[in-house]
Amino acid sequence: MTRRRAKRIGGKIGLAISVLILVSPALLFFLWMLSLALKTEVDNTAYPPVFFPTTLTLDNFRAVFEQNDFVGYTINSIIVSFSATGFALLVGVPAGYGIAKAKASASAALILVARITPGLSYLVPLFLLFQWLNLTGTLLPIVITHLVITVPIVVYVMVGFFEGLPNELEEAALVDGSTIWQAFYRVALPLARPGITVATILSFIFSWNNFIFGVVLAGRTTRTLPVAVYNTLTFEQISWGPLAASALLVTAPVLLLTLAMQREIVAGLTAGGVKGG
Repeated sequence: MTRRRAKRIGGKIGLAISVLILVSPALLFFLWMLSLALKTEVDNTAYPPVFFPTTLTLDNFRAVFEQNDFVGYTINSIIVSFSATGFALLVGVPAGYGIAKAKASASAALILVARITPGLSYLVPLFLLFQWLNLTGTLLPIVITHLVITVPIVVYVMVGFFEGLPNELEEAALVDGSTIWQAFYRVALPLARPGITVATILSFIFSWNNFIFGVVLAGRTTRTLPVAVYNTLTFEQISWGPLAASALLVTAPVLLLTLAMQREIVAGLTAGGVKGG
């Protein structure tokens, strides 16, 4: 009994060490960024580098709000991310259901290719199109281009999830006289809630963090939050304090969302929301 207990404790310790090794690079970068945001510019440019600040300051965060329309950028990011995620769910969930039930593996592979294709591949033709339509500088082209990111995520997640649902439930609904859309709405959709939660969170995070579409297509008043980080860079020097502070402010919403929804994410993943196609 003692040997079994020691083996169980050793396994837990080994797991904890493995997790610590895996997350330590990301944790170190986050702590270093927090240190930069709370230090004065003298400490930030000191050599050798100073990790623990001699004087804590919030001036870097104040500089972010004073030098940029950070509140306006936040509103723009909220509008773009929620719109892109909502439209992606509206299109992607039924599409994922149709692909899964039709067993159209080629379509699923095409969706995956569209997901892994670099955004720059779409940027030039879309920019020329929106410029011809005189829409550059507004939020509409940013929302549309973010669908290039969010729709493939939703479709691919939901294809894997719907493939894991038992066909007998929908067949029973069809036997009872329901149409295929009624079976989808009344049977498959409620069961797919964990997968929809995962798809929603992933789509929102990828849309929120997207930089390239915002910096090219947006105007001065329609930029999104990641562009605020870019705006802290100047030709004269790199202000590490404001740069780290703005990066923290951009990262905070998705980090808090992930922590708050971690139970739903794990439930969706374990229920079949993401699985190999």
